[in-house]
Amino acid sequence: MGVRRILDVDKVLERQDSGELKRRLRGRDLIGFGVGIIIGTGIFTLAGVEAKTHAGPAVTLSFVIGAVVAGLAALCYAELASSVPTAGSAYTYAFATLGEVFAWIIGWDLLLEFALGAAVVSRGWSGYLANLLGLSPSLFGEEAPVNIGAVLIIAVLTVVAVVGIKESAFLTNILVLVKVAVCVLILAVGAFYVKSTNLTPFIPPSQPSGSEAATLHQPIIQAALGLEQSVYGIGGVLTAAAVVFFAYTGFEALANLGEETVNPKKDLKVGILGALFVCAVLYLGVSLVLTGMVEYTTIDVSAPLASAFDAVGEHWVSALISLGAVTGLTSVMMVELVTIGRIGFAMGRDGLLPKALGTTHPKWGTPHRMTIGGAVLIAILAALVPISELSDMVSIGALSAMIIVALAVPVLRRKRPDLNRSFTVPFSPVLPVVAALACLYLMLNLDVLTWIRFAVWLAVGLAIYFAYGRKHSKFAE
Repeated sequence: MGVRRILDVDKVLERQDSGELKRRLRGRDLIGFGVGIIIGTGIFTLAGVEAKTHAGPAVTLSFVIGAVVAGLAALCYAELASSVPTAGSAYTYAFATLGEVFAWIIGWDLLLEFALGAAVVSRGWSGYLANLLGLSPSLFGEEAPVNIGAVLIIAVLTVVAVVGIKESAFLTNILVLVKVAVCVLILAVGAFYVKSTNLTPFIPPSQPSGSEAATLHQPIIQAALGLEQSVYGIGGVLTAAAVVFFAYTGFEALANLGEETVNPKKDLKVGILGALFVCAVLYLGVSLVLTGMVEYTTIDVSAPLASAFDAVGEHWVSALISLGAVTGLTSVMMVELVTIGRIGFAMGRDGLLPKALGTTHPKWGTPHRMTIGGAVLIAILAALVPISELSDMVSIGALSAMIIVALAVPVLRRKRPDLNRSFTVPFSPVLPVVAALACLYLMLNLDVLTWIRFAVWLAVGLAIYFAYGRKHSKFAE
């Protein structure tokens, strides 16, 4: 087993000066990347979807719960990222603390998270583009049998991601400015149309779901306790929290840029915690405005915010929101493509994936093979699989990764108390353990079908590890 194969932290730190990845990012670039990936699907798509299907106006409370759990996990990420800056983030942290097999599992989970995340966002992007330009929903909408718009945007952004990290950061920063301005506009104008009747009852009473496939679509914690499947109520709020947690997960993408940051010990912690705080405030405000403007049962899940402003006659705001969504979701996909390339690069460099994936382009200094390969998978998923099927899988992948990261904090402190830590999680090991348990609890509020799919993904991953990765690992000797 690869449990005993532990990656030496000193070797991880030595890699920072290998020159394989170019150090071109500064603090402002990291903040741009952080806001760029966090603000997007949560505001423009998931807030409306979860309000209508699970939580009602209390989707705002779901975002609060998600923010608290994400904040706990972010503290753990900030300590590890600033003390062990690396392209592999959670994958490398697990390798240096728990062993190779756990590192593989977490890397496999992260690839799932960011690939499915980019697919979700590209479909949301396609829907808002159709709303903005009046394009055919049969090609660009959520009902399209093959979502052409989603495939096209992934292809374009892959080119940018391969050309260079600095070019990716420049594009991301421009897109971030546009979508933050749109979020402020939503709050400023939408506040005048909030009606208290739309927010009452804030937590809709629980009711039977009426689903024919009750067990598969029931939160696994309810199924385990033999409870009747229902929607809304407290259970619906928790289920929505588990799903919208996906909207916060972008902050860990910053941890993958440690080898490309000029001053990682200073800038990574600021980027991770600062971006998460700003985005949480915007999420809460926008979700409250959305559910206050329109009755939650009438929300259009294809383009929730734009449709809400159309319903109150503010068509000019609707058009700007669609424009902001198109630009905002573009930045999310940009960062996710960059992140997939770095995770695959780290795993290829260690031999767990083919070594060709662990190399960079001689001119652009980016992991081009992994970025392109990941983009092909994303495009296939985005073309064929609906948002509702993808988003739950993103959340369970992210939450499982964060459990490993939280547990890695006290383990690494015990193994390497001498390590230079520019940021430390307070009240360790209590707070990291609480973070891990909170992530696990949210996972238990995802449905049975999501858990089955996740188990299949892990089984496939472990089969690849034992058939290829374990034998070809640099540590097999």
